[in-house]
Amino acid sequence: MSLNSALAAGASGLISNSSALAGISDNIANVNTVGYKRVNTNFFPNYSLSSGAGDVRYAAGGTSTLSKLDVSTSGLLNPASSSTSIAIDGNGFFVVRPNPQDVTGFDPVLFTRSGNFETDSGGFLRNSAGMYLYGWPVASDGTVNANPSNIDQLEAINLSNIGGAAEATSSVRINANLQASQDVSPAAATYDATDPALNMASGAVTSDFQRTIQIYDSQGGVRSLTLSLLKSNNPNEWHAELHVAPPTDVTTGTDFNSGQIATGVLAFDTNGQIDAANTTLPSTLSFLSSDAPGPLGAGQFQWAAATGIGAQTISLDLGAAGTPGGITQYDSPSTLNSTRVNGAIFGSFASVDVDKDGFVSARFTNGVVRKIYQIPIATVANPNGMATAGGSAFFVTPESGAFTLNVPGAGASGSIAPKALENSNVDIATEFSNLIITQRAYSASSRIITTADEMMAEAIQMKR
Repeated sequence: MSLNSALAAGASGLISNSSALAGISDNIANVNTVGYKRVNTNFFPNYSLSSGAGDVRYAAGGTSTLSKLDVSTSGLLNPASSSTSIAIDGNGFFVVRPNPQDVTGFDPVLFTRSGNFETDSGGFLRNSAGMYLYGWPVASDGTVNANPSNIDQLEAINLSNIGGAAEATSSVRINANLQASQDVSPAAATYDATDPALNMASGAVTSDFQRTIQIYDSQGGVRSLTLSLLKSNNPNEWHAELHVAPPTDVTTGTDFNSGQIATGVLAFDTNGQIDAANTTLPSTLSFLSSDAPGPLGAGQFQWAAATGIGAQTISLDLGAAGTPGGITQYDSPSTLNSTRVNGAIFGSFASVDVDKDGFVSARFTNGVVRKIYQIPIATVANPNGMATAGGSAFFVTPESGAFTLNVPGAGASGSIAPKALENSNVDIATEFSNLIITQRAYSASSRIITTADEMMAEAIQMKR
């Protein structure tokens, strides 16, 4: 009868509003939880009306609820002090798993916006919910194999395996001026770079200008290159030699002696700028490793066997006409203004940084910064269709669609916000308003039950 359906409708109102209250309670309780996504409870009716002829008695169907997480709405980003606290500015999720090692196909792949990561006892990055952050490892040449769907190429990000680092010199920039009015030395008439009795590297000929530049080898050791210059009898031209000091640090081919690794001339135009077309001093120095096999050919050189160091290639930048810096020839005293040499001696691991492109970089005490991981951003077609796995983590469902791994900022994915955390997307004012509405609705549903009970009591009393 209709009174019974009214009782059932009142009871469904109590149950549904209790469910709504539970969601509101969680939202309020987690207003300060990093990356929390609010619960949104929707009510829908259960009534069923049929049309047709005749007297149709209405039976109340009551109401039911469906609770969904509002995953697609982002919270505000707040600054954080830790370098491993990160947030996503835009769409997407961090890829996390419950275990950092020995994962199998049975271990779930989860997604979260909770970026309050800290290192655990093993050096792995783990958030406050115990989920480990995964990323693409960066190869030694700086490349990343960023596969959009292969989860097996991700590794749990570990900071404990980072040892010290040294960086071999790969670039030397020389800023200097050679005096245009320099007198030509009598030795210039007989100068011969290939003859140790007539060149500068051996010390037989006194150079007009000589400076030593320190570089770093593959093990972070300091090596010395000496640039010696002698003004030529030809206008706007200087004989040049580069040699290693001491010469026992290198082994050279037949074209070199006394530790030489490059010879040639520096040519200048009438404006005192370097003339690259007529300059023959090489712009690239290629050291073979100390254990390189076989005899050396003409123009080749390697680190001496006793040094035990690896190969390296150094770009020698002498400047170009029309650009500031480099080597010039003006009528002012010869001077070395500056040298810019990259590379570094050995340094210990000091700290870690994360940039907006998701690169996790190790910073060392010698100033070297080395990229070690890149954090991917996972996106799905329907974030609100994801299911919760607890701890502000989610997993994909048929309703959400499959995930795609993106480089931060690529496609529909957001970028990384370093030293930031995402607040919950709970609006406390809205939740308090819903709390009042739910309380009133619950009380009203209870009145349905008491009223239907009184009416049933009246019907029973009619028998007496």
